[in-house]
Amino acid sequence: MNTNEYNRMAEKMKPKGQCLKHCMNAFLYGGAIGIFAQIVLEIFMNIYHCSEKEATPMMIITLVFIACLLTGLGIYDNIAKNAGAGTFIPITGFANSMSSSALDSKSEGLIFGIGSNMFKLGGTVITYGIVSSSLLGVIRYVLTLFG
Repeated sequence: MNTNEYNRMAEKMKPKGQCLKHCMNAFLYGGAIGIFAQIVLEIFMNIYHCSEKEATPMMIITLVFIACLLTGLGIYDNIAKNAGAGTFIPITGFANSMSSSALDSKSEGLIFGIGSNMFKLGGTVITYGIVSSSLLGVIRYVLTLFG
């Protein structure tokens, strides 16, 4: 088999692009998570009579708890297979990354396993979040000086 025949065969076997399908799934699943978060926020505000400022952290904690629970039960990964970016962009994706890292390393013990490995993926998110927000804050400050 020469190079041209191999390239033609490889091109036939190459998976077809499904960009639109993946984008739609991410949009729908991410939107569903957003709607669920809004429902939880409304429950805290209307049933428990909390202000929006008080209800927002409670809603975030609830979403993180549910994502960790679904990760522990093995359900979150099945959802993420279909949803793609729709599940890892919201706060639930951060919770999933931390809890799955902890579950993967639980056999190594509490300190050297769970404690040291839990933030492997989450640590990079925190680090780049702090760096980018600091950089954007400096840029905004400089722009307000000249604007």
